[in-house]
Amino acid sequence: MKSFGRVEFETAAEAIRRQMHYAPRVGIVLGSGIGNIADRVENADIIPYAQIPHWPCSTVIGHQGQLHIGKMEGQEVIVMRGRAHYYEGYPMSQVTLPIRVMQLLGVDIIILTNAAGGINPILHPTDLMLITDHIGLIGMTGANPLYGPNDDTLGPRFLDLSNVYDPALRSMALESAREAGVPLHQGVYICLSGPSFETPAEVRFLRLIGADAVGMSTVPEAIVARHGGSRVLGISGITNIAIQQEPVSEKTTHEEVLETGELIVPRLEAVLRGVLRALANREY
Repeated sequence: MKSFGRVEFETAAEAIRRQMHYAPRVGIVLGSGIGNIADRVENADIIPYAQIPHWPCSTVIGHQGQLHIGKMEGQEVIVMRGRAHYYEGYPMSQVTLPIRVMQLLGVDIIILTNAAGGINPILHPTDLMLITDHIGLIGMTGANPLYGPNDDTLGPRFLDLSNVYDPALRSMALESAREAGVPLHQGVYICLSGPSFETPAEVRFLRLIGADAVGMSTVPEAIVARHGGSRVLGISGITNIAIQQEPVSEKTTHEEVLETGELIVPRLEAVLRGVLRALANREY
């Protein structure tokens, strides 16, 4: 399987530079069902993923596949309207290529969002969960995005992950949520490869090892973002409850995830806007 490196990152970055009129500092990745937030970017340069060399194009409904580059709340931003996933058959180096490219474009703060299944019983559909830490189960078992030869110009061979999700950004998100009257839980996100949803026995195992919410993205991006020196904020939108007990009378579906994601948009947008305002008003 092909590995993507600096040559591909630079080629993609140059293609974007030729089509944008901004110098974004903040990158935002929008997950399943919540891509409509990209429509709020002001005076946006819109670039379809298919026009960017080497950029992974999602094959999943709910990931529209566009970059929106413009302004939100006084900040110049680059917003990914959808992402590609490891389960779609892309190598990790390509799944995470957008993060490398954003860093080459000058982005130093990356906000990762996702749709997730609630494992902790305090979480319910339409809730938001601020990610305080993660369990990268697929990376722990071999599919780490830093696997292979290390490019020292991108980041260190051995990366410290003791503080992936930036405390100052998390404080901004909590403050923004309070100001907007949006409940914001905090917890640990676990990433599995997908695309199948978890069995009840698997969900019980995930809860036992400390996971509060489960999904199929975000962690590889967070690792690569930290590898390149970016600060990271992560927020999960809880779109369904991960089923823990048999017999099972209901099924989890992608359609359910997308429908609930649309209901999450106003809450998530309020928190994101608050964080962007805080960044515009503070030295950070």
